[in-house]
Parts: sequence; structure tokens; C-alpha cells
Amino acid sequence: MGSGASRTSDKHEDVDEGAGSTKGAPSDAERRARTLEQLMTVGREHSGVTVMFHAAVAEKQGLNATETKTLDLLQRFGPLTAKDLAERTGLAPASVTGLVDRLEGKGFVERVKHPTDKRRVVVELNERKIAELAVLFEDWARDVVEACEEFSTEELQTVIRFLDVMADRQRKAAARLSR
Repeated sequence: MGSGASRTSDKHEDVDEGAGSTKGAPSDAERRARTLEQLMTVGREHSGVTVMFHAAVAEKQGLNATETKTLDLLQRFGPLTAKDLAERTGLAPASVTGLVDRLEGKGFVERVKHPTDKRRVVVELNERKIAELAVLFEDWARDVVEACEEFSTEELQTVIRFLDVMADRQRKAAARLSR
């Protein structure tokens, strides 16, 4: 394991302590339960600071967090239909319509004819306005790269796999709430 394997935050007990010791060591089931509890606690903390960070970025541009995350989707996947946005965000179609209306009104997106089906419309980014947002993420991007230096490539691959699975599960949970 890489150098980050045994590190933990000061707020969290190291889950590997006691592993391999003799009598009195926690069982695998106990260690797993304690680890899952810690994961939930750290996950809640991470979720909270992520929402607050995105709210601060959004506020700088007169946006809300849902609007900035929608802009992120459009930046990553290119122009999308309202239906595509509803599927990717888990929001109800009526909510997506209002969301796109607000983003269009603020100059961040525009509705344009679909490139192959002129009956349809896609939502497209205004790249000039997006460049204004990108500046707000530059320091954070440097912090992420620096923090990743503490972990091996294998550890980072595990984190990627975990976050990918969790994003899929959370997307499905959001979709269930939107029904």
C-alpha cells in the first residue's frame, strides 16, 4: 500500500489498529462495521463541505449549486437535450425546464436546434461565461493535485471506483425522489 494507506484524519480513529494483534483484537465484522460507520461520517462531512464550496462558487456568479452542477454536466458531455439533463441530474422534467430558463436568462446557456433533428432543441454552453467560472476553481484544482500526491496510483484507482459507484447510486436515489 502507498503512503496514504495508514494515514487518517485527526478526527477519525485508524481502522487498521489492532489488526494482526492477538486476543482482544476486533473481529473482521467489528472492524468492517466501524469502518463503514467512519465512512458514513466522513462522507457526510465531505458532502457538506462540497455543497458549501459549490454554493460559494455559485454565489460569486449569481447561480445556485444546481445550476453550477448543470453547467458542469454540459461542459463534460457537450450540448444536451432537456430530457438528457433530466436523466443525468435526476430532476423532474418541469424542474429542468425552469433550470434551463434561469441559466439562459443569466447568459450561461442557450437553446439551439439539434444538429441532426431540427424538431429538437439542445442546451449549449456560452463558453465565455463558463471561462469566468473556471477561474474560481483553479486554486481548488491545484489543492486536489497536491493532495493526490499522498496516495499511490492503486489507491487513487480504488477511490475512483468507489466514487463512481457512489455517484451512480446517488443519481438513482435523486431520481427516486423526483418521481
